[in-house]
Amino acid sequence: MSARAVILTPDAWTAFLGRLYERDDRLDVRQEGQTYAADELVDAWVLSGHAEALRSAEVDGDLWGTLQDLEESAGSEEEAWARIVAFYLDRGCVLVQVRGLDEPEDWILSETLARRLGLPVD
Repeated sequence: MSARAVILTPDAWTAFLGRLYERDDRLDVRQEGQTYAADELVDAWVLSGHAEALRSAEVDGDLWGTLQDLEESAGSEEEAWARIVAFYLDRGCVLVQVRGLDEPEDWILSETLARRLGLPVD
């Protein structure tokens, strides 16, 4: 399994989301000097539509449904998430973790998306 993880603080997570916009179902980084419509703002709900999998206090990531889609099983939520993470990291995805919160905030993004959004994946 690859150990590709990006660790963010809660403030860095908020800043990261604030730098993004979604237009025509494409998520990207805002460019200085460009104008963006209010409906192009990105929050956790919008980002969830682009994530491979997630475990979030804000957004229901359907942990068990994701595990079932992978044709895996687990005895606990922690084990289920570990299996999901292993599956996606083995396929080149990137784990984004927000540390310093009361509940886990973990997101799995494709490497292509993570790079486009400016996350340090190397």
